[in-house]
Amino acid sequence: MVVRHLVSIVFASAAAIAAVAPPPAAAQPSGKPAPSYPARSVRVVVPFAAGGPTDLIARVVAQKMSEDFGWQFYVENIPGAGSNIGTAVVARARADGYTLLCAGSALIANPGLYAKLPYDPVRDFAPITLVAVSPETLVVNPAVPAKTVDDLVAVVKASAGKYSFASPGMGTTPHLAGELFKRTFGLDLVHVPFNGAAPAITATIAGHTPIAFAALPATIVNVKEGTLRALAVLSEKGTPQLPDLPTMAEAGAPDHEADLPTSLLAPAGTPEEIVDLIYREVVKIVAMQDVKDRLAALGFEPVANTPQDYAARMKREIAKWSKVARDANIKVE
Repeated sequence: MVVRHLVSIVFASAAAIAAVAPPPAAAQPSGKPAPSYPARSVRVVVPFAAGGPTDLIARVVAQKMSEDFGWQFYVENIPGAGSNIGTAVVARARADGYTLLCAGSALIANPGLYAKLPYDPVRDFAPITLVAVSPETLVVNPAVPAKTVDDLVAVVKASAGKYSFASPGMGTTPHLAGELFKRTFGLDLVHVPFNGAAPAITATIAGHTPIAFAALPATIVNVKEGTLRALAVLSEKGTPQLPDLPTMAEAGAPDHEADLPTSLLAPAGTPEEIVDLIYREVVKIVAMQDVKDRLAALGFEPVANTPQDYAARMKREIAKWSKVARDANIKVE
């Protein structure tokens, strides 16, 4: 009851932040783009604390936009409630292109986790593009006698209740990917949530939680050093970072794709001309070699798909993970 009350207060604060925020100076009427966009600074809201991958990628893109457009695109971190506070702020912002959202996986996971959200991820946003993705990985402690996904399934089934898997937290896409894996193969696996990928991986290296689902940036160094064994990457085409690692489909588990996305959205009703302009700018930015190098260092690959393609993907991902959460009875209150 206390947790439910606290989350209600947090959600209410999102509305309060949006309500008291003064309208931007010289704003154009909704639905009518400025003669020249941008004509002033643009706020890019990251609904997480500074320093995470979503924040770092947002700053790379914002800096390049500032250089190209001649107006500052500045990142504002509004964390809290699993990203719901900052996301709600953008959902209620003026639809003129001067407030954008740089979102992570919570945008597609939260609809299946929360009984009530202070925004609708489809109705309240104009998708711009999926900037980049980093695939999730399935890794094990080297002491686990499994070198393939099939091996792992057999090992877990032979010792029901003995094994557990770590994730960066309750309701994260690695957690949901682990639940999907459990249900697909009928495994008796205990989920152990951690407060972030780093402690989850530390526990897996130590053998406390011998299996983990985590994004590639959190696992790749340890996989290369041999302190973790990677069994599969949860992407459609594999990853150049670990070219010999099979996908889950290749390992016998199709439809298990999961990744850590970073995307750009605007409030619903933002003029199409502005959405298209920002999309084309992101396409140009992620094609730059220094940006490619930066993304690769973070464990991400550029995407920059069209607003239409990203909108379709977002709807598919929301439906997919909502079903997993519902089937596994995962709820956040």
